[in-house]
Amino acid sequence: MSVFGKLFGAGGGKAGKGGPTPQEAIQRLRDTEEMLSKKQEFLEKKIEQELTAAKKHGTKNKRAALQALKRKKRYEKQLAQIDGTLSTIEFQREALENANTNTEVLKNMGYAAKAMKAAHDNMDIDKVDELMQDIADQQELAEEISTAISKPVGFGEEFDEDELMAELEELEQEELDKNLLEISGPEAVPLPNVPSIALPSKPTKKKEEEDDDMKELETWAGTLN
Repeated sequence: MSVFGKLFGAGGGKAGKGGPTPQEAIQRLRDTEEMLSKKQEFLEKKIEQELTAAKKHGTKNKRAALQALKRKKRYEKQLAQIDGTLSTIEFQREALENANTNTEVLKNMGYAAKAMKAAHDNMDIDKVDELMQDIADQQELAEEISTAISKPVGFGEEFDEDELMAELEELEQEELDKNLLEISGPEAVPLPNVPSIALPSKPTKKKEEEDDDMKELETWAGTLN
């Protein structure tokens, strides 16, 4: 029994075989909704017209005004019935659409399950494990090869590391000595020794003034003779 058969109670008789498809039923419900919506618009206009007529007659023609109000009440009752019918039809259509969606989902899920089963039929878990082990072994081998290739190879030439270090230190010392010579410049010429005898000091200003005074005194004494 199909999903719709279970949902709507359809058996294996003529009703189940010759019944409408979900898409047909949904379309008919939509058509019915559209028809009732137009009926609603018609009744709303009639109610408005009868209300206008009742206001127009008013106290001038009470009988006509009452008849208009009665028709208005009948239209309002029909409008309320249509509102309830539309709600029922809308609920039924939504339930049918959901059922149709669920049916399509289940159908696609079943199709996918069959495809997955067919794909797995060609697989053996033991073979998968062996394949994964082979891949791991090959990966490990590739890493070992890469490590071996990356190691430096001397091609038969072997050198004494201590001898090479001593030569390197000698070269560094030569370079250091060369830099020191360039910084100190040419060899300086030796200067003569400083004399040990003290030189006479320069007369002070006061001594010069005293000498000038003595000279003036001697000149004045000469004028007296």
